[in-house]
Amino acid sequence: MAKEELITMEGAIDEILPDGRFGVVLDNEHRLICYTAGKMRRYRIRSVVGDRVHVELTPYDLTKGRIVFRERTPGQMPAGARKRGYRR
Repeated sequence: MAKEELITMEGAIDEILPDGRFGVVLDNEHRLICYTAGKMRRYRIRSVVGDRVHVELTPYDLTKGRIVFRERTPGQMPAGARKRGYRR
């Protein structure tokens, strides 16, 4: 078990930064610099500006975090679905 428990908060992505980082504004109006978790990179989950995300923070540095979950937005096409068209 970890010495310190992680803090999980919700927010929205407001900026895409270089090197796979994102600017996230939390629900309490604090701004963080976050990176995506390994499983999100592994399964190629894409995040864009305006997405609602869950962020984990360590109590040692409350200005940086890790995006661990992207909420589904209504009207978005499912991840496995592809448009019909040219077939190889």
